[in-house]
Amino acid sequence: MAVYKIEGCQWNCYPGTTVLINKLDIHDQAELDAVEKQITLLRATQAEKETGFVNVDFGFYRSLHGFLFGDLYDWAGSLRNINISKKGTIFCDHNEIERIGDLKFSRLRAKNYLKGLSYDEFTDELTDLYHELNMLHPFREGNGRTLRLFITLLVRNTGHDIDFTLCDTDMLNIASIKAAQGDHSLLRNVLADIIN
Repeated sequence: MAVYKIEGCQWNCYPGTTVLINKLDIHDQAELDAVEKQITLLRATQAEKETGFVNVDFGFYRSLHGFLFGDLYDWAGSLRNINISKKGTIFCDHNEIERIGDLKFSRLRAKNYLKGLSYDEFTDELTDLYHELNMLHPFREGNGRTLRLFITLLVRNTGHDIDFTLCDTDMLNIASIKAAQGDHSLLRNVLADIIN
């Protein structure tokens, strides 16, 4: 689980803990992290093979989260109703998530889901989208995994490929933090290195 600063940090957690209430009734954070990692990896692999890139809007994005985390959490696919921040990055106000999410996906649709762009335009647009969806952070947990799955499906739909297993996770996190501070260059480089 990501370490977030949260309004009411025990929201949806077992009493006296910061362990999210889950369908498996796991109360130990390390155990929940391990099980969550296994389940979401399996689900992501399944989604990459079986999910068609059709009717892509913010609801589609939410459904990816629901698919990844539905075995674990009742609220999978639901928007968070609290504000969160992480390592100094303040994410979208929970009251604005749906409106801004809809706008981001309307913009993506207007750009034909990044099809037909030159490599440089494609990489620039993908970097901006990755950053914007990261800043949206629409879910209580699982934002990064949902974002990476969506970006994988989007990139493959354009005829390119992307492999996040080739990416240093720490470097991607640092690049995301720098992008939140206004410098997208490292994030662009990180993404460009894993696009075929």
